[in-house]
Amino acid sequence: MGSVDAVVTGAGGFIGGHLVAALLAQGNSVRGLDTKPLDEWCQLHPGAESVQGDVSLLADARAAVEGAGVVYNLAADMGGMGFIENNKAACMLSVLTSTHVLQAANDAGVERYFYSSSACVYAAEHQTSPDVVPLRESDAYPAMPEDGYGWEKLFSERMCRHFYEDYGLQTRVARYHNVYGEFGTWDGGREKAPAAICRKVAMAVITGGTTISIWGDGKQTRSFTYIDDCVHGTQLITDADDPNPVNLGSDELVTINQMVDIVEGIAGITLDRQYDLSAPQGVRGRSSDNTEIERRYGWAPSTTLTDGLERTYRWIFDEVKKSVG
Repeated sequence: MGSVDAVVTGAGGFIGGHLVAALLAQGNSVRGLDTKPLDEWCQLHPGAESVQGDVSLLADARAAVEGAGVVYNLAADMGGMGFIENNKAACMLSVLTSTHVLQAANDAGVERYFYSSSACVYAAEHQTSPDVVPLRESDAYPAMPEDGYGWEKLFSERMCRHFYEDYGLQTRVARYHNVYGEFGTWDGGREKAPAAICRKVAMAVITGGTTISIWGDGKQTRSFTYIDDCVHGTQLITDADDPNPVNLGSDELVTINQMVDIVEGIAGITLDRQYDLSAPQGVRGRSSDNTEIERRYGWAPSTTLTDGLERTYRWIFDEVKKSVG
C-alpha cells in the first residue's frame, strides 16, 4: 500500500464512515479498513482506498497503517447496551485490535494516533441515579468501568498513555458519549437507544401500530452526541497537543421517556408505552461534563438533541419503509 494522509480503522462502521467522508471533503487521502465485506459497510466512499481486513491480527494492522500520517483507530466489536451486556468476552477481545493497531502505528512512525474510547470507562458508583452529576475525566479512577467493554477501553487508554510516555508516539484519546445519527446501525441487536427508538416509532407509523416497547422504566438518563459534532471534536482532539483523555459528548441530559417524547413529536404520533424491566438497561444515569473539552479546545456540541433526532428519524424512517416494502 502507498502513503496516505489518514487511515481510519472501523471505516465500515457508523462513526468511521462519517469520519472518512469528512477527511475526504477536507482534501485528505484516506485509507479505510474494516472486517466487514465492503457491501456491508455503513458508507462506502469512492474517493477513499477501502480495504477489508482484520486489524486484530498484527500483520493486517501493519499493512493497514503503512505509509499513514495519522491513524484514527475506531475499530472495536461493540454495539448498544443489549450487545455490550451479553457479549462481554467479545468486547474484551477488542484488546487485540487496540494493541496491534497501536503497536503497528508506533513501529510505522505515524505522526498522530487517535483512539476512540468510551464513557463506559467511568466507575459505576458515579452513575447510580438518574439525577447524575456529569462525569468528569477524573471519575474514571479508582477504576470500576462497565464490565467487559469498559475494562477493555480503559486498559487501551492506558496503553496509549504509556506508548506516548515510553516511545513518544503522539497519542490522543476521546471518550465518546452515546453517538447517534444517520447511516448507523438501526436494527439487528447492535443499535443504540436513539436508533432503536426511531426504528420503533417509524415502524408504528408505517404499519399503524399503537404501542412501543421501552427497555427499563424509561427514567434512566443519558446525553447523546450527534455524529457531526463527534467528527468535528475528534479532529480537534487529534490535531491538538494534549495526550490526556477527554470527554467528547453532549451535556444535554434527558430521560429515555423524554427522548421517546421527542421522536413521537417528530413523527406526529403518540404511542402506548410498554416497559420491559427485564431488558438490559445499563447505568441509571450518565452525562458528560464538558468543562475540559471547552477549556482545551473551545469545543461544544452545535446540534440540539431535537434537531439531531429529526435528521436521524427521517433517515431511519426511509430505511424501515424500504425494509417492509
